[in-house]
Amino acid sequence: MAITNNVTELIFTGLFQDPEVQRVCFVLFLPVYLATVLGNGLIVVTVSVSKSLRSPMYFFLSSLSLVEICYSSTVVPKFITDLLAKMKTITLKGCLAQIFFFHFLGVAEILLLVVMAYDRYVAICKPLHYMNIMSRPLCHLLVAGSWMGGFLHSIIQMLMTVQLPFCGPNVIDHYFCDLQPLFKLACTDTFVEGIVVMANSGLISVVSLLILVTSYIIILVHLRKHSAEGRRKALSTCASHITVVVLFFGPATFLYMRPSSTYTEDKLVAVFYTVITPMLNPIIYTLRNAEVKNAMRKLWGKKN
Repeated sequence: MAITNNVTELIFTGLFQDPEVQRVCFVLFLPVYLATVLGNGLIVVTVSVSKSLRSPMYFFLSSLSLVEICYSSTVVPKFITDLLAKMKTITLKGCLAQIFFFHFLGVAEILLLVVMAYDRYVAICKPLHYMNIMSRPLCHLLVAGSWMGGFLHSIIQMLMTVQLPFCGPNVIDHYFCDLQPLFKLACTDTFVEGIVVMANSGLISVVSLLILVTSYIIILVHLRKHSAEGRRKALSTCASHITVVVLFFGPATFLYMRPSSTYTEDKLVAVFYTVITPMLNPIIYTLRNAEVKNAMRKLWGKKN
């Protein structure tokens, strides 16, 4: 049976209703987004041109920064421009496209974080075989696999969503398109779709988190055999990655591993992982990594 959609345009309620507060948010979030693009873009360029950053760790860092730029750009530009608009609208097709790329890039980032944890495991636990194991072809394969995993995840989500009929209302209680808020607008029961989406997203998140935790437990156990200086150097290379994992999984777990709601707190948490976290990642990695900082200085002609 053909699907009839009376709804072709959707309206966002936005983050806040007060126009003054929205203008303040515009002034705050526009520089944050620009910093996200510039900061992550600088890492991509630095790793690409610097001969001192040829190890797999920096290749994965560059890939993560590229994903961060794309991930943030699926939501933030539209969100920022809507802060100055009286009516915050998006077409149904545009909404579906935003959901597709948001989940595609979000899962690609999760899988890249798992790949980076594996890289640290090999570097610390099998240092003599590191370059043989983490060969250039394998690194490219792992990054491609991360993107493919995100693509397959998002395709599964979209195959269910595009079949839903939307005949009104057309107001989304959010500042961007996501599956659960959109399901509430469907003029049919979406209980099964909601369960499948939750299982799909939840399975990827839980399995990835278990792999991450397990890898770092193995690393910590292995470090007991090292000297104090060896432990310090090894942990310093892991600290940035662990911080990024916590910043990414913390808010996402809060939102996706429990029943959805319409609380403003949920939107504020979403702001954290769509707007703030992508900006923090390049800061976290560069502040704790002397090699990256030195490479950036050389890139800008500021040699020590």
